[in-house]
Amino acid sequence: MTKSQFREFLFGAKHLTGLLVAAATVAVLLFMEVGAVGQEVGAVKHSVSALPSTQQAPGYNPTTPAKVELGRLLFWDPLLSGPQDVACATCHHPQNAYAEDRDLSLGVTGIGLGRFRRQAPGSSIPIVKRNSPTVLNVAFSGSDESGRYDPATAPMFWDMRIRSLESQALEPLKSLEEMRENTYPENEAVARVVEKLQANAEYQSLFAGAFGSEQPVNAENLGRAIAAFERTLLANNSPFDRYMRGDRSAMTEQQVRGMQRFEEIGCIRCHNGPMFSDYKLHVMGVPDNPALPASDEGAQQNTYAFRTASLRNLTFTAPYGHNGMFRTLVDVVGFYEDTRGGRVRNPNVSSEELDPLVRELGEVEADDVELIEFLRALSDDSFDRTIPERVPSGLPVGGRIQ
Repeated sequence: MTKSQFREFLFGAKHLTGLLVAAATVAVLLFMEVGAVGQEVGAVKHSVSALPSTQQAPGYNPTTPAKVELGRLLFWDPLLSGPQDVACATCHHPQNAYAEDRDLSLGVTGIGLGRFRRQAPGSSIPIVKRNSPTVLNVAFSGSDESGRYDPATAPMFWDMRIRSLESQALEPLKSLEEMRENTYPENEAVARVVEKLQANAEYQSLFAGAFGSEQPVNAENLGRAIAAFERTLLANNSPFDRYMRGDRSAMTEQQVRGMQRFEEIGCIRCHNGPMFSDYKLHVMGVPDNPALPASDEGAQQNTYAFRTASLRNLTFTAPYGHNGMFRTLVDVVGFYEDTRGGRVRNPNVSSEELDPLVRELGEVEADDVELIEFLRALSDDSFDRTIPERVPSGLPVGGRIQ
């Protein structure tokens, strides 16, 4: 059965009998594909699938309630920043689905939340050069098309320069723009944060309860506690997830057609697996953000390569792209329409330098309602939004976000 015949058969049925037969046929076809939607590309089959119901942790950092609670407090405590005015949660707030609702982040010396955040008068700290991606489902980073992943080596950041959540959690503490400011040198940042935690009696008790060693307040356990908390931030019950688990009413007919469009166009070649990302670097030619003083050259100097973004929870996490240049999903699809049509949006990247998978996309249009509705079906709003009433430092919870 061709795709066009399949589509006509499924959605063109006019009578109850025809619908029942169509539904049975869909069930058989989906069963044959073992719960995954896929596309053959040469000898390679690309597929997408539902997220797991539970997450894995590395063997050296098993998840425990004590670690999670400690990690939550650390995530919200501005004590971790140099000037003590910004927390992890400042740029990854549940109000914005643990993203930021800004194109580029404002870290230390910033005031406000999300799109309303502004730089403090007289501040000389530059803006962060990349968009803050959501922390939701970051536990599944690095998933391959079969859903396998190793949390100890999971790639992090837009340039994949760091592996594992435990290592990633410490990097913002070192960044001038994000959390360090000029309070101390970069090579001393983590140690200085640990010193502040060691001087706090409540944190001493919480670290001892979570890790149980004689000197539990250390850099290693700091990263492990934050990672343990972040792994609990799941949004894995979207309409797509429920549909793939057998609930055929979870997605609309329009969304199902959009899923077919997603395959036909070739989006699935890069956006695959349960996280809709191949976790590889690709040259896309995304235009530079004009707010930056210099062009962002990507993962390696002058390559303009960035990691494939996950398509999970896009409904709540605009703007999109490594530098937030796309405010809406229509803007995103329109970018690919331009690229396929030969229009290069970044003057530093020639059409010949674009990833072949981008140049080989099928026909795509910015107003493809079915495709966009399918992308919305990948969002789940049932995630944990808990905000602690206080943090052990006594500082404002989440930093200067009011």
